[in-house]
Amino acid sequence: MLHYTVVFLVIALIAAVLGFGGLAAGAAGIAKILFLVFLVFAAISFLMGLMRKG
Repeated sequence: MLHYTVVFLVIALIAAVLGFGGLAAGAAGIAKILFLVFLVFAAISFLMGLMRKG
């Protein structure tokens, strides 16, 4: 999941440098969403690990 976030972030940066504002904004939005999903899954995984050790 984090890999895809980095990929979309790189796409957004390249598109911004080349002047494709709409594409850059879309890729950056997707990267933000994927990063938030990654954070939620990481937090859930961390909490489940703490509960299992008990």
